[in-house]
Amino acid sequence: MMRIGQLVVRNSQKVKGIEIRRCLSAAPQAKQAEAQQATPSEAEKRPNMSFLTNIFRGQVQPAQVFPYPEALDAEQKEYIASFVDPVTKFFEEVNDPVKNDVNASIDEKTCEALWDLGAFSLMVPPDYGGLGLNNTQYSRMCDIIGGQDLGLGIFIGAHQSIGFKGILLYGDQRQKEKYLPMVSTGKVYAAFALTEPSSGSDAGSIRCRAVKSADGKHYVLNGSKIWISNGGIADIMTVFAQTEVEDPKTGQKKDKVTAFIVERGFGGVSSGPPENKMGIKCSNTAEVYFEDVKIPAENVLGGEGNGFKVAMNILNNGRFGMAATLSGTMRACIQKAAEHATNRVQFGRKIETFGGVQEKLARMAMHHYVTQSMAYMISGNMDTGSLDYHLEAAISKVFASESAWYVCDEAIQILGGMGFMKDCGLERVMRDLRIFRIFEGTNDILRLFVALTGIQYAGSHLKELQRAFKNPATNMGLIFKEGSRRAIRSIGYGGTDLSAFVADPLKVPAKQCSECIDLFGQTVESLLIKYGKKIVDEQFLLNRLADAAIDTYAMAVVLSRATRSVRKDLPSAEHEVLMTKAWCHEASDRVRVNIRKINTDSFVKNYGVMSQISKNICANNGIAHNNPLDIE
Repeated sequence: MMRIGQLVVRNSQKVKGIEIRRCLSAAPQAKQAEAQQATPSEAEKRPNMSFLTNIFRGQVQPAQVFPYPEALDAEQKEYIASFVDPVTKFFEEVNDPVKNDVNASIDEKTCEALWDLGAFSLMVPPDYGGLGLNNTQYSRMCDIIGGQDLGLGIFIGAHQSIGFKGILLYGDQRQKEKYLPMVSTGKVYAAFALTEPSSGSDAGSIRCRAVKSADGKHYVLNGSKIWISNGGIADIMTVFAQTEVEDPKTGQKKDKVTAFIVERGFGGVSSGPPENKMGIKCSNTAEVYFEDVKIPAENVLGGEGNGFKVAMNILNNGRFGMAATLSGTMRACIQKAAEHATNRVQFGRKIETFGGVQEKLARMAMHHYVTQSMAYMISGNMDTGSLDYHLEAAISKVFASESAWYVCDEAIQILGGMGFMKDCGLERVMRDLRIFRIFEGTNDILRLFVALTGIQYAGSHLKELQRAFKNPATNMGLIFKEGSRRAIRSIGYGGTDLSAFVADPLKVPAKQCSECIDLFGQTVESLLIKYGKKIVDEQFLLNRLADAAIDTYAMAVVLSRATRSVRKDLPSAEHEVLMTKAWCHEASDRVRVNIRKINTDSFVKNYGVMSQISKNICANNGIAHNNPLDIE
C-alpha cells in the first residue's frame, strides 16, 4: 500500500497545473471555467455523472447511459406526434430544396408557412408564444428537417438553436418578456454573432469592443463579425464583445468578453452581401458591422464579463440537435441507396446481393443507428435533469458530422453515375454537409476538448489521492479503496463489467466495451505520468485518445438502446442487436489500435516525422518534393 501511495504522490505532482487553454474556443469550456473557480469542497458536493468523463479514470458511471433514457410521457409523445404530419406535409407541398439551393434564398411564401407552423419557436415556452418542446421533442423535429433540406434547417437553427438561445438560457424576466415573443410570433429573425476576421476557433481573442458610458446606462459597441448565419436578415442578435471589467475584490481592471442583446434598430448596425458558399446556400450568411452602436446596460446577457461562458454554453446546449438533424440526413441517403440497390440489376443479379454493396449498406445503417442513439440519449439526459453532458454533446457533433459525410458519400457510390447527377439530389446534400465539420466548434478543436477535459478530470483524481496520502489518518477509506482497486486489477481481476446492464444477446459486445474502458483508463493515466502538463502539446496522441473515447461511448450508447429494444420486445430488436454486435466488434478493435498507437514508441516517433514533413511543406509554401521528371 505504501508503494502505491508513493507512486500516486510522485505522479500527481507531474500533472499539477494541467489546463485546457482558452484557445479551444469553440469547445464548451464554460463548464471547465466554473469547475476551476470552485473550491475542492464545492466540487465534492456533486459527483460528475458523465459516463464519458468517468471513463478517463477507468471508471463507469452508468446513470446517464443505462438504462436508455425515457424522457417523454404519453402526453408528451402525443404532442410531438401531432407535429409530424403537418411538418412532413410542409416539406412535400411547400418547401422546394432545389429551388432554395439554386436561388440561394428562401422565398416569402415558404418563410410565412414556417412561421405559421411555429417552426421558429419550437422550444420557446407557450407563455411567450412558442411551442414549448423539450430537447427530446425538438430532436424529433430536427430529424425530419435533416432528411429534407439542410440549408433550411440551418436557417431555422441559426435563429433558435443559437440566435436567441442565450435569452432562453440566461435572459432575465424583462429580457424574455420583451424579446421572446418577437422571435416566436413577431416574425423577427435572430442571429448569433461571435466569429471575427481574426477570431475563429480562438473565441477569447475577439476584438469587438463595447465601452461603458460614464453614467453606466449604456455601452457603445464597435467592430465587425464574419460568417454570421442570418446576419443579413436578423433584427435581434446575441453579440459578444470585449469590455473592461473591474474585479470587485482587487479593484484591478481587465478585458473580459460580455454578451449583449443587440437590436438592428439601435442604429449603427449594418450587414454585408450574402456570402457565396459551397453549400447550405439558402441560409443567409453575411458580415455584420457595428459602428457606435448604443446598447442599453439592461441588454447585457448573463452578466458583465461572463460572455465567454454564455457563448460556450449556447453552443454546447444545442449540439445534440446537430446529431438529430444529421441522423435524418443519413436516413434519407440510406433510403435512396437501398431503393437503388433493390432495383438495379448488373451481371444478371440485383446489386443488393453483392457483398460489397451489402457491406456498404450495413455500415451506413450502423452509423445512422449510433448517431440517432446519441442524439436521443443526450437530449433525454438533458430533459431528465443532467448537468454533465458537455463531452457527450461534443462527441455527438463530431461523430454525426463525419458519419453523415461518410453515409452520403457511400450512397453516391452505390448509385454510381446516377448519384453524381444533380437530379439525384445527393450532390446538394454532400455540399450542404461539408460545413457541419467546421461550424459550432470544428471537429479538430472538439477532439482536443474531449481529450483534454477528460485528462484534466483524471488528473484531479490523482491530486485528490495525493492530498489523501499526505493525511492518511483521515482518508484511510479512499486510500484502501484505490489501493485495492489497483491491486486486484494488477492480477487480471476487478475490471469493468457492463454485463448487468445489457440484455442477454449483448453480453459479448458488453465485454468488448468493458475491456476498452479499462484499457482506456490505464492509457490516460500512463499519458499523465509520462507527459504531465505538457500533454496539452501532444496533439497526435490526444486525437487518437479522443477517437478511442468516441468509439467507447458509441459502444455504450448502442448497447443501451438495443437492450431497451430487446426488453420492450420491439419489432426491430433483433435487427438492432445485429447492428450493435457488428458495431462493437469493429469499434473495440479501433479502440485497441488507437491505444496501441499511443503506447508504442515507433508510432510516437513517427508523429515526430510527420511533424517535420509538415514544417517542410509550410517552409516551402506547398509540396517540398520535386516532380519525378525533375522538370519544374
